[in-house]
Amino acid sequence: MTTQKQAATGTLMGLALGDALGFPTEFHDVPAILAKCGPWRTMELPVTRGTAYITDDTQMTLALARGIRTAMQRGPLTPLRLARPVRDEFVDWYHSPENNRAPGNTCLRACMLLDGDRPWQDASQIGSKGCGANMRVAPLGLVPGLNEEQRAGAAQLQAALTHGHPTGLAASDLTARAVWLLAQGVDPAGLVGRLRSYAYENRDTYHERWLGDLWTRSQDPSVRHFVRRGWDECLAVLERLDSVQRTADPELDPCTYTGDGWIAEEALATGLLCFLLFPGDPLTALRRAACTRGDSDSIAALAGAFAGAHLGADAWPTEWTDRVEHRDELRELGALWDA
Repeated sequence: MTTQKQAATGTLMGLALGDALGFPTEFHDVPAILAKCGPWRTMELPVTRGTAYITDDTQMTLALARGIRTAMQRGPLTPLRLARPVRDEFVDWYHSPENNRAPGNTCLRACMLLDGDRPWQDASQIGSKGCGANMRVAPLGLVPGLNEEQRAGAAQLQAALTHGHPTGLAASDLTARAVWLLAQGVDPAGLVGRLRSYAYENRDTYHERWLGDLWTRSQDPSVRHFVRRGWDECLAVLERLDSVQRTADPELDPCTYTGDGWIAEEALATGLLCFLLFPGDPLTALRRAACTRGDSDSIAALAGAFAGAHLGADAWPTEWTDRVEHRDELRELGALWDA
């Protein structure tokens, strides 16, 4: 299924297109976006000098993807094999002159601390559950040949390099899981139920092999308390999403239903809601996600990743994909994982 529809290419391209569409609308409320862009259902891809520019969301997705590629060229995916190249890519991003696209404070601070020889757990921002960890995790839903423990552990490890909050870990795990399920051909109508079941099953699972002693940096009295805190916050927003996904008014700002997306669990839920409102109409899903009062570029990036995983590379018109920044690398990585 994944190879036939080129789910990896579709996911990465959708993420970048959503990011580019939401770049100019982030930090604006819906009336201001409508005044600037016109009706949301006809929003055009913003192009400057022939290029649709992306934000740190796509930059960090590419950094993670490069790190995964390096790790897997060295053998099966393990914590040790993954942590170093991804850490190096994140530090390179931190120092890049292109790192001027309104990056999040958590990512900036953590990546500054990762630049050195301290254990990565000491760089992780244990109190932050910003959406920066799960906006970039989609590649781990696309890499073929991983077992469930590898996919979940790696998703949480890449999150923990910057965002150590248990909800950031759980939301990243769930985001990668959603991308993987959709790429495998799961019906979108049953997706939220599948994710809720997965969350319940993992409420007591701490991936010590991947996370080491990260939890001890928190104020939690036990590792179980730490893990459950994250999964339970994700379960709460998934329950909210489940109750509105079939009745939500598409003309109403999706943030009204599932939150503004600045934090991890809300970015997951609101990105999913935008996709689920229009599962067969990916551009409308992107436009709805970009026309929101919240973290529009991250919400739209996630909605684009979900739509691309579901529909594949053909979801996106060439007049958009030929203009998005980093299109060649996005296609190259997609082809690697679609093969």
